[in-house]
Amino acid sequence: MTEIAENDLPEALLGPEALLGVTNSALGQRWLQRPFIARHAQAISDQLGVSITVGQLISGRGVSVDDAAVFFKPSLRDLMPDPASILDMSAGARRIIQAIDAGEKIAVFGDYDVDGATSSALLTRYFAALGVQIRVYIPDRMIEGYGPNAAAMDSLRREGVDLVITVDCGTLSFEPLKAAKDMGLDVIVVDHHKAEPTLPDVAALINPNRLDDESGQGQLAAVGVAFMLAVEVNKQLREAAWFKTDRPEPDLRLLLDIVALGTVCDVVPLTGVNRALVTQGLKVMAQRRNVGITALADVGRVSEAPGTYHAGFILGPRVNAGGRVGEAGLGARLLATDNPMEAQQIAEKLDQYNNDRRVIEAEVLKDALAQVETAVGIEGAPETVVIACGEGWHAGVIGIVASRLKDKYRLPTLVIALENGEGKGSARSITGVDLGAAVIEAQHKGLLIKGGGHAMAAGLTVAADKVEALSAFLRDHMRSAVAKATTTQALKIDTVIALSGATADLIDDIERVGPFGAGNPSPHFAIPEVDLIKADRVGENHLRCIFKSKDGNSIKAMAFRQADEPMGMILQTGIGRRFHIAGKLKKDTWAGGGKVEITLDDVALIGAP
Repeated sequence: MTEIAENDLPEALLGPEALLGVTNSALGQRWLQRPFIARHAQAISDQLGVSITVGQLISGRGVSVDDAAVFFKPSLRDLMPDPASILDMSAGARRIIQAIDAGEKIAVFGDYDVDGATSSALLTRYFAALGVQIRVYIPDRMIEGYGPNAAAMDSLRREGVDLVITVDCGTLSFEPLKAAKDMGLDVIVVDHHKAEPTLPDVAALINPNRLDDESGQGQLAAVGVAFMLAVEVNKQLREAAWFKTDRPEPDLRLLLDIVALGTVCDVVPLTGVNRALVTQGLKVMAQRRNVGITALADVGRVSEAPGTYHAGFILGPRVNAGGRVGEAGLGARLLATDNPMEAQQIAEKLDQYNNDRRVIEAEVLKDALAQVETAVGIEGAPETVVIACGEGWHAGVIGIVASRLKDKYRLPTLVIALENGEGKGSARSITGVDLGAAVIEAQHKGLLIKGGGHAMAAGLTVAADKVEALSAFLRDHMRSAVAKATTTQALKIDTVIALSGATADLIDDIERVGPFGAGNPSPHFAIPEVDLIKADRVGENHLRCIFKSKDGNSIKAMAFRQADEPMGMILQTGIGRRFHIAGKLKKDTWAGGGKVEITLDDVALIGAP
């Protein structure tokens, strides 16, 4: 890692020297070492009693010596904010308690993704622990689209519902929530998406990303906000002496596995209280208390203590699959049930839906890629924003397709599925480009039927005859931000190690800096001057490689979804040649015996122009 003087930190980040001389890698990236302050790293190492590598990793993530202990061992005791610091939290909790005391019928209206499913399940479990059964309504993605709608509100009112709590949606749902109020429904919005200066007229709008909220908790996922609401309700009930011997206070720590799942899957920063929520939640998840998560882990063949990888890439996609291509409410039902047989049946159904989703996704991705390549050429690159639009594309997979295109072109991407004159769009962004703000601005200009999101992801609905105008607006509106972001794109590498240093002990060391995810990325290592011995295609588009160093050490490397990409082409034609390689180290659980493998992020062919 690059040592820099503390008072030179800003200047050191301007045009730094390329690591190992790599200025144009296989993926067209410049390799840069993540800077750290040497004396801070040493002080952290001494204070925590850890290796200097761990000290360097913590310092390189901008953590001060004073904050290092809390970062290293995140606990809710140290990091939990006062929920009441979030605007409308106290008012929302009071309204819920009023409903409980009056015997009112309560419903939760949740989004159909993992954050919405976990938020809905969390509140279901919490209210059940209070002895209150609630109604959960998850809208159908294909029929109803995202967020509250007047027809759903009317249906809930006809069922006798008095209070609706929206989770992971509602902040920009002005007309549906006005309709709900006119019907006599009280609504509490629990959300985290970007807001406008004007807010819907509701009983409480709990969103730390409100423009007037000063709580500093904007990194929370919706499930994190829902957990804060449960904490606040619990607190107010305790202060009112509501809990009795025959009505014990719920142990909210048992809900943390659900919180961890939703937080990881919504790709919010694992900083602040999120870091504690995920750390403690993964410990609860490992206890296999939640029969739904347990059943999901079993069908996903998770045979080790779950981590952020398992939550984000094995459990989460299966929860999502119901909302994408199956039954929207299955994820929330699975996470809320205490019936092992029901959990197993739902988990197996979600696993099958996930397989179906993969097939549909591959078809839409193929069509979208063909469309983009026709417009810019196979070797070309789109201008500012990647936009693909297709009639009859399945709206349930367009978010994943947008993510794939974003990764390929390293540009913000919008994918739109058209049907009956209307398009449902899902967008993904790159670091430094605020997609949610662009979508809100597009709505202000009358280009959208509705839309919203946050910096890295957004959803929208657009009339078919306005797709072209929307595309032009996004390209123009985001041009300067994209230009700035792409010119500073680089692969940040924590340190360079010899192949002989890639050991299981090193992995044990670096895992102590986790949990890793957005805001706390997995450490990236560069291994210089290794010869490519083997590069075999596996699966549909992956490569399994073997590299060997001059001293005879070897390592297995996986390049996922790269076989048909520039990096894959270089690897498949580079057998016998020497490379610098970069990626994330992990234990080879298949081989066992403490062997280590690397997941490749990039490679650089030595001697290439």
